Amino acid sequence: MSKSLLIIGAGGHGQVVKEVAEALGYDKIAFLDDNSVEAIGKIANSKSFVQEYQAAFVGIGNNKFRNELLQRLEQEGYEIPVLLHPTAYISKTAVIGKGAVVEPKAIVNANSRVGVGCIISVGAIVDHDVVLEDCVHVNAGAICKAGSFVAKETKLEAGQVVKGY
Repeated sequence: MSKSLLIIGAGGHGQVVKEVAEALGYDKIAFLDDNSVEAIGKIANSKSFVQEYQAAFVGIGNNKFRNELLQRLEQEGYEIPVLLHPTAYISKTAVIGKGAVVEPKAIVNANSRVGVGCIISVGAIVDHDVVLEDCVHVNAGAICKAGSFVAKETKLEAGQVVKGY
């Protein structure tokens, strides 16, 4: 059975999302983007593709805009998947919100909660008992130490460490 995914945003993050989706078996993937020749349409036209693509994912790094688009796509009737790269470690007790992506070699440890639309970039570490509110971006190699909290729409820079307990 074919798995289709419409990715909003064809830039760098959108390309990473595409590769994660391919690793998960999505075989029909297309982009909507206002500034890319690779895109099959503009972001404003997302509703017109809902019959052709069962799921949609926001591949845009801007946390606030990603949050707005996620809500819109859900209202339009798209399934919003969670994309977990096969090389990422996800604890069986972790909870990951829809529209979140966990990229290659990232870790989400025991009892952590990753909100809707979060980006856990390549090699990032979300240790145990961490709470990431919606649309947080834990950039490449950043570390959320045990028991830490990151507020909605925050971007942690590459290599940044957030203290916990």
